[in-house]
Amino acid sequence: MIDTTTALGRVLAFFSISAVCGILVAGLMSPAVALTSAAANGSVQFFNSLPSDLTVTPPSQSTRILAADGSTIGTVFTENRTDVPLSQMSMNMRNAIVAIEDYRFYQHGGIDPMGILRAVTIDAGGARQGASTLTQQYVTNVLNEDLVTQGKSADVVLNGQKGVGDKLREMKLAIALEKQYSKDQILQGYLNIVPFSGNAYGVEAASQYFFSEDASALTIPQAALLAGLVNGPGYYDPTTYPDRAVSRRNLVLDAMLTHGYINQAQHDAAVKTPLQLKLNPPKQGCPYSTTPYFCDYVLHQVENDPAYGATPQDRVQRVMSGGLTIKTTLDPRLQAPAQQQVDATAGANPDKWGASLVTVQPGTGKIVAMAQNTRMLGGQGSGFVTTYNFNVDSADASGNPLGGVGGMQPGSTMKPVTLAAWLNEGKPTNQIVNAAQRVYPLNYPWRDTCAKVTGAYDDAEVGLGAANDLQNDEPNWYYPMSVREGITQSINTATFASAAGLNDFCDIQRAADALGMHNGAGNGQKLDLSILGNLLGGMNVAPLTMANAFATFAADGTYCTPISITEVDDAQGKKIGGQNQSCQTNALKPGVAQAATNVLQDVITKGSGLLIPQKLGVPDAAKTGTNQYNNQTWVVGYTRGLSTASFFGDPFNATARLGRDITVNGQYYPVVDGAYIAGPQWAKYMQQVVGYYDHGNFDPPPQNLIG
Repeated sequence: MIDTTTALGRVLAFFSISAVCGILVAGLMSPAVALTSAAANGSVQFFNSLPSDLTVTPPSQSTRILAADGSTIGTVFTENRTDVPLSQMSMNMRNAIVAIEDYRFYQHGGIDPMGILRAVTIDAGGARQGASTLTQQYVTNVLNEDLVTQGKSADVVLNGQKGVGDKLREMKLAIALEKQYSKDQILQGYLNIVPFSGNAYGVEAASQYFFSEDASALTIPQAALLAGLVNGPGYYDPTTYPDRAVSRRNLVLDAMLTHGYINQAQHDAAVKTPLQLKLNPPKQGCPYSTTPYFCDYVLHQVENDPAYGATPQDRVQRVMSGGLTIKTTLDPRLQAPAQQQVDATAGANPDKWGASLVTVQPGTGKIVAMAQNTRMLGGQGSGFVTTYNFNVDSADASGNPLGGVGGMQPGSTMKPVTLAAWLNEGKPTNQIVNAAQRVYPLNYPWRDTCAKVTGAYDDAEVGLGAANDLQNDEPNWYYPMSVREGITQSINTATFASAAGLNDFCDIQRAADALGMHNGAGNGQKLDLSILGNLLGGMNVAPLTMANAFATFAADGTYCTPISITEVDDAQGKKIGGQNQSCQTNALKPGVAQAATNVLQDVITKGSGLLIPQKLGVPDAAKTGTNQYNNQTWVVGYTRGLSTASFFGDPFNATARLGRDITVNGQYYPVVDGAYIAGPQWAKYMQQVVGYYDHGNFDPPPQNLIG
């Protein structure tokens, strides 16, 4: 390789490239003629040995995440770029870039020999002048983009760093490229790949960033400004160096006039035009999304799916640079009211209580809303800032090395699981159980075929806190009562009496499994319903899991796996993935689901939900829930068409933080119950959105189950 850093090297380079240019002018791809100069002959041999094939892969593009109505809810990228066809680029832009960068573009065959000779002559004198055609520049950008995609950014070679070997390689690849693609295809590729600034790669992104316009709408002065930037995106950046940018723009306008792309009047008018920037900085990542936590959840669904790459790193790379279009299930008609409601419940609260809502469509599993009263980014008036997603499993969210929050204690919203087991054994809801019983010792004779029941409530039990026997929230409910009354009034002793009356205690576990119940830590770990405390909601469960479980009741026993993505398309618009709807009919017997709904309707009209002052005015069913510290409170409720989990409390499971003697939105609460804050949040939100989906009567239950 010739050393061009010395005077002798520059002279040798001049003769070597002159010889190569002579070959190119004579025919370029014909066998090399014999040359007398050893240096030239060596360069020609080197030239002939260089690869002539260039694989043009799509450059890195932005990935868009769309709501169900097609609106954009988030954008992520490594390089902010959106490919557009040449037909969607202003003719002004096409003319400007050709005029300033390569006015003989449509005449040469990939390289311009006269330009190279002129540049090398100047280089030999110690100065530098570029001579790369647009085709050669495109080759360089393709090679560099491929290095960036492979994570080899340090190997990128910039124009000022190229040696003779780099230039020869670029020339040969440019010649081959011109034989493979038309001029318009090369120009289109160039304008889509070239960087215009650190915030914009390709002309569409640049047009949006600097002018908030589509590339098709660029005016003469706007196009000239952008064309001038490619020579030095940082040096001519109009946001930092407006005088330089204007000077460079006017140079482009001069070139456009010289080469006949504009007339004198157009030139003069454009030169007098001020910059008139209308900056539209790209909002990178889910923190800038209109629905940041749902956006983050969706990305985790893709990044955790081997269908999009062999390794997590491959999947992240594909998302960040693949130009994907991810179409989701989110319904903006529901999302906006959900966000408004959680903010109204506990927006800028100094004590940082969490509030969240998540809604699933029964019978489909589609997640149609997901909101919480926090922001991912700080700022004026931002209040509660966290990256944790309150609504989903830890494996499906950002927040810490293990993922997100990973669920909260659902309290009494778990009681319908025991009810489902009771109904599945054919037992009616009006059957009386002994809710007066408060002691269940270690040797209690549970009928249990699958596992040994663990835990006890008696004087010998250690670690139960202040009480060594089973407690109810209120002191006057220790008497025999119907199973229906026990659920409606949320009586702990009635739930245990129901479990004691089952033919098989393991039916509770089977019911929980059928409803898709699992540990909020994710990874498929089931709730362990052989532990007595878990009958009352002792394990952490994500709100999404709870909403989807109750959706199974609403859908007459059909369980559907929650889905957030309907389709994923690649940069060319080809479908490459999505989450197929996956439902299991009769996960619960239809009659069991219908009878459970019938009981849960009483919760709203006669029981613990009666304290919720707002009413939906349509058939609805729900269950309240509160953990023993009153710091995690719930209402999970549904209509035929929507199932929503509403949460208020401490999402971080701080047992030392009690939900007692607190003030929220100016109202004092001596103690927080599910019906007090989570309940109105659920009802006010559902009032606004219930009409968008089926809100007719529930199917009637079998008479033998309700008595």
